[in-house]
Amino acid sequence: MEAKVIDLVSEALNTTAENWTRETALLGALPEFDSMAVVTLLAAMEETFDVEFSDDEITAEAFETIGSLTEFLQTKL
Repeated sequence: MEAKVIDLVSEALNTTAENWTRETALLGALPEFDSMAVVTLLAAMEETFDVEFSDDEITAEAFETIGSLTEFLQTKL
């Protein structure tokens, strides 16, 4: 699942994910990872994994790293 999350983040940011790992920082570390990227990524995750996120579930902590984002997604599956 983590590999798919990396792919989705890469697509949302329109960049390559070379050497990205669970510890790769996202929010606040990548200038491309702004609010529009978060919205794009959430939509992609909802479509790909057939889940829905409510506004109150979405926190900055969920988007800190690839690992935290993967864990956030796993809570919905």
